[in-house]
Parts: sequence; structure tokens; C-alpha cells
Amino acid sequence: MIALVTGASSGIGRDIARSLARHGINVILTARRRDRLIELKNELVDKYGVKAMCITADLSKENQVFALYEKVRKYNIDILINNAGYGVFGDFAETDLERELDMLDVNVKAFHILFKLFLRDFRRRDCGYILNTASMAGFIPGPWFSSYYASKGYIVRMTEAVAEELRSKKSHVHVSMLCPGPVATEFGETARVKFLTAAYPSEKLAEHAVREMFGGTLLITENKATKALLLAAKLIPDRVQAFAAGLFQSKREKF
Repeated sequence: MIALVTGASSGIGRDIARSLARHGINVILTARRRDRLIELKNELVDKYGVKAMCITADLSKENQVFALYEKVRKYNIDILINNAGYGVFGDFAETDLERELDMLDVNVKAFHILFKLFLRDFRRRDCGYILNTASMAGFIPGPWFSSYYASKGYIVRMTEAVAEELRSKKSHVHVSMLCPGPVATEFGETARVKFLTAAYPSEKLAEHAVREMFGGTLLITENKATKALLLAAKLIPDRVQAFAAGLFQSKREKF
């Protein structure tokens, strides 16, 4: 088997690539930082004996998203880890518009393009796995993190809808969405904000996510308690959720 992992240079993407390699799966790694990709590639080849390839791409650029697909389609990818993304923190009226649009290009547009193109390939072959990295943020409104929460909500709803389409057609293609709480990655540094709660280990989350993906689980979180919390959130009015989330987010420290 061979997997394409986007956002593989750090955090969840990097650790999912490690988990896949540990399971004997060959990987194609893509991100903007080539030096990190090469370092990871060498680690996976030396440690696990798998084949690995690096493709540098900036997924905020639509032409590079399509170019990435064209470069890898000949390998008959079996697994798409649709993971690239980041956040922008702050009052919506004050955050930098260009940075937000760049984020939406990665979190929404690149996600959408790769999801659709690989899904078409997988459906033709009637096999394959897609893991979309969302967040528990995708289930609630997020004052002071509004565009990021909204982008993750897009991923949640798209994945849920496509999963139902596949189920209705009795397809053997499996889609999953990874929706954790705070994870120990560089996310906070990129978003320029500090977490208020302890972050879950990225390595542990990645291994769990890979196992759940192969098990056909739609909603994947770090533990059953978080999954129960996300399901319970659907019963709470959105205005109450927004108020509670706003209180929490407003206490974050920017840097």
C-alpha cells in the first residue's frame, strides 16, 4: 500500500506518516518545508524499511494542489491523509485578511480539491481510505478563532455527507475525520497563541487515528470522552456554545 500525507513536515501529519511506515506502508510526504520532509523520509526509510518520497508543495496555491495530484496519481494511491492546515487567532475585525484567506485556501480549498480527486479514483477502484484532519473545533462556533473553527466545520460536514453517499452506494471506500482537542504540535506557534489546557501527545493520537481509519471509523478523536463531548455538543444551542467558547478563547495569550 502507498499513502499520500499532506502537511507531513510536522505535528499530526508527521506522526501519522511515522505510524503508517511502522505498519509497512510506503509514503509520499508533502509540505512546504523540504528540509523537514527529507529528514522525515530518511528516518522512515532507515527505521522501517519502507519506500518514501518527498514532494514540496504550497497548498495555499491552487495550481500546486492540482500539480501535486498529477504527480502522484500514477502511483495508484491507496490512502489519502488530508491533513494540511493551520489557524489564525484573534478578533475577526482585526485579524489579517490575507493571512486568513491563505488559511482558507489550505484548510478548505486544498482539502476540497484533494478529497474530490482522490475520492473519484478510489470509487473507480472501489477501495481506499481517506482521513481528513478536522478538529473538535468543527462542531462549535469559535469566537477569536472564527475562521479556523468555520474551516474545520466545513471539513466535518463534507466528510459526514460523503460518508453517507458512500454508504448508500455500498462502496468499499472508507472516509474518516480526525477531530481531536488540543494536540501537542506546532499549531499554537503557527496560530500565535498559547493553549490553556494540556495538549494530547501527537504520536499517540496518530497511531490511534491510523488504527481507527483502517477499522472504518467515521469520527475519530483521542478518546471516548472527547467523542461523547462532541456528540453532546449537538444538543446544546449554538448561542450557548459560542458564549462558552468565547469565554475560553478570550483567555488565551497571544504572542
